[in-house]
Amino acid sequence: MTDLVTFGETMALFAARRTGPLRFARDFELGLGGAESNVAIGVARLGHSAAWVGRVGADEFGDLIRATLMSEGVDTRAIADPEAPTGLMIKGRRTADLIDVSYYRRDSAGSRLSPADLDPELIRGARVLHLSAITPALSASAREAARHAIAQARAAGVLVSLDVNYRRALWSPGEAGAWLRETISGVDVLFATLPEGRLIADVDDRAELAKALSALGPRHVLVKSGAEGALELSDGRVRHAEPYEVTEVDPVGAGDAFAAGWLADWLAGAGPEQRLRTACAAGAFAVTSQGDWESLPRRGDLNLLRRRSDAVSR
Repeated sequence: MTDLVTFGETMALFAARRTGPLRFARDFELGLGGAESNVAIGVARLGHSAAWVGRVGADEFGDLIRATLMSEGVDTRAIADPEAPTGLMIKGRRTADLIDVSYYRRDSAGSRLSPADLDPELIRGARVLHLSAITPALSASAREAARHAIAQARAAGVLVSLDVNYRRALWSPGEAGAWLRETISGVDVLFATLPEGRLIADVDDRAELAKALSALGPRHVLVKSGAEGALELSDGRVRHAEPYEVTEVDPVGAGDAFAAGWLADWLAGAGPEQRLRTACAAGAFAVTSQGDWESLPRRGDLNLLRRRSDAVSR
């Protein structure tokens, strides 16, 4: 049995070393990034087994993704596609406070994910199936893979987790909202920011939004507010968590870290207050250095941060 199974597109990542217009950059760091693989790494670092499934090109970037995820202890099902390349992500820092990310993923190997790529036994044997709404936005076949995986998990009693993770470059708010409203009844755990949640329910208050989203199906709704903390609605109760005090270096990947922290503590049997604390701590760690996943914490790291308030208010 694998604790967590996830799938989606992971891309090669080129990050400019210098600040300023990207056209003047001459040095880049090569790495990788992908919402779902970030979560898999985060859960593995926090002591649970995790598997990631995806398509990569039969190229050096695909080999990099496979080797890196395996080195992080993730059961890596990277399917080499000889007919499509690994997608690329280019990250530049226009100013010290403004990061710009460009994606080159049209007709990539990752966008060709289909239900045939998913092992039903792997999904049915997991404790959690996690996906993001990035995957169904990639292509019709990827959308069908997401539908198929959720159906398999639901039939086996596997917890289904979904991070809205809206990408406006992939689909319109109307398209994303329609898919989310169609899918949310089959989801147990929903992660969203306030703007992402409003794709589904037109509510401005975070607590009221959580209640509106929960009424559509999810038993656990997490509304993320970055430097303002987060809230969780579970068992009919709303709990708020204050953020941690950290110096932000790179905010990309913070939401994935938050999801990984929450899911890892759910797998460990922790209560809602502890889950929310760990999720906020993991999100805070993620922003403290360059890279989408490199700063994800291990268990021993979680007590290193200072909170603005140690209390979880109710």
